Amino acid sequence: ISSSAHRLRCVPIKAMADTASSTPGSKQALISLSDKKDLAFVGNGLQELGFTIVSTGGTASALESAGVAVTKFSISGTFDVVVVNLYPFYDKVTSTGGIEFEDGIENIDIGGPAMIRAAAKNHKDVLVVVDSEDYPALLEFLKGNQDEQFRLKLAWKAFQHVASYDSAVSEWLWKQSVGDKFPPSLTVPLSLKSSLRYGENPHQKAAFYVDKRLAEVNAGGIATAIQHHGKEMSYNNYLDADAAWNCVREFRSPTCVVVKHTNPCGVASRDDILEAYRLAVKADPVLAKEIREFRSPTDGETRMFYEIVVAPSYTEKGLEILRGKSKTLRILEAKKNEAGKLSLRQVGGGWLAQDSDDLTPNDIKFNVVSEKTPQDGELRDAEFAWLCVKHVKSNAIVIAKDNCMLGMGSGQPNRVESLRIAMRKAGADVKGAALASDAFFPFAWKDAVEEACESGIGVIAEPGGSIRDQDAIDCCNKYGVSLLFTNVRHFRH
Repeated sequence: ISSSAHRLRCVPIKAMADTASSTPGSKQALISLSDKKDLAFVGNGLQELGFTIVSTGGTASALESAGVAVTKFSISGTFDVVVVNLYPFYDKVTSTGGIEFEDGIENIDIGGPAMIRAAAKNHKDVLVVVDSEDYPALLEFLKGNQDEQFRLKLAWKAFQHVASYDSAVSEWLWKQSVGDKFPPSLTVPLSLKSSLRYGENPHQKAAFYVDKRLAEVNAGGIATAIQHHGKEMSYNNYLDADAAWNCVREFRSPTCVVVKHTNPCGVASRDDILEAYRLAVKADPVLAKEIREFRSPTDGETRMFYEIVVAPSYTEKGLEILRGKSKTLRILEAKKNEAGKLSLRQVGGGWLAQDSDDLTPNDIKFNVVSEKTPQDGELRDAEFAWLCVKHVKSNAIVIAKDNCMLGMGSGQPNRVESLRIAMRKAGADVKGAALASDAFFPFAWKDAVEEACESGIGVIAEPGGSIRDQDAIDCCNKYGVSLLFTNVRHFRH
């Protein structure tokens, strides 16, 4: 196998009984590593089992420093064990400050993948190891504790290792040369983070994988969150935590979001985060001491129950208090999601790809189309309601006032039903409040717009774009309600 200048040069890796340079009964292990973690452990372990260690360059020097006898490379015959990993391309191109193009090219391994693939193809005769976590199992296998499936597992892992490596190179080169988010071919490398007790329902098996694309490195989100406490996460826990975090991270002021079944049912922003929490809970009849001590606003007695708390950081004291509230409460610390990511969603037999929805009220214009112009406070309420409705499942309606969600309706077959649910939750506080809709109103008179106006709503924000937009404008003018068109809709399915 011919490799780059820094790699080994060796004969093809295949067990052949008639190879002249092999010593009868001898066992050889080829070791060539960029990442030398636990190198001394595996080198000494193989040597103690009677293997001749074949290596060169930096790996050979490191082995010799650890007291392992090394045979320098020439014509080395056949190999029983191949321990190889690759140039750290992934780490180099994702390092802080980036990397020059030529340096990136130099860090693309050629010889390493060829050796790994050759060894993996011949796994019946050659044990191939690409992960230092497998060193102990390798030595146990060689001591005689043999499970022939182990060879196959190592071969699978080797091919998967090379495939993930190649996908990173491909992604990086595409970005350097074209930069378009939607290449004609896309590979998504996934790494198992945990097996889950069950899926969306108890009869479904499930697991959680981390997206290892270069674009996701240090990009934040629930997948890379640190769990400080509590039971293991479930399938639905991940979905709810993701929904809550995606919503709360968009607000600039201290904000609390309460989520049920992936929908934000309570949202409030205040300078005092504790007050924000209390108001968020009140929106639908987390913070250290209040959790599990704060009583339900509906009866003043029932203790509020939570599955998960997600925040960008915690003080040591705050963590101590939260841990004391419950043995099962899951406490997550997550980094803010980076903007501009590619959003992927599975359908039967394929995937949908789109830009992430990163728009905030600062990115759009709220155009006044009614005779009445909203006051500054009403406009701020409309912006807050619009940012909330962005995260509610369609058909979505949010009613808000003074940076607090008063009520929301979602997932109904028509917009008027969602409106009625939201108004019922808002109660008397609906008067003078702002209403945001994730899409235009197809009807106005004797429908959602008129019902909202009759309830005392002060301002309505919607995308516009209906053939009956003028009906909505006329209706709002009749009732003296401000109507804003955003020209941006936020469907969420």
